[in-house]
Amino acid sequence: MSIATIETQPRVEAVEFAERMLSVRLMDGRTLLVPLEWYPRLLHASSDERQLWRVFEDSDERDIIFWEQLDELIPVVALLAGVPSRESRRSLDKWLAGRK
Repeated sequence: MSIATIETQPRVEAVEFAERMLSVRLMDGRTLLVPLEWYPRLLHASSDERQLWRVFEDSDERDIIFWEQLDELIPVVALLAGVPSRESRRSLDKWLAGRK
């Protein structure tokens, strides 16, 4: 018996925000929707800050969405797996305090 493996990585085409949701459109036609509550830095960001994203690849050629101004990184594989931010409350509180 053989097992099929998929060697292609999902690629980001677009990132959008609507009604407290993060929407990531992949080049293969899928759209991923997750609540902004999963990513508190994005939840607390302004509309302008949310638009300043870019994509880069990690060492395994997987797409990572990055908001430099917010210091937020979201791997596409985490979105696909349904994994929210693992930032601690203490870290988030420190970041929020620095924004004021």
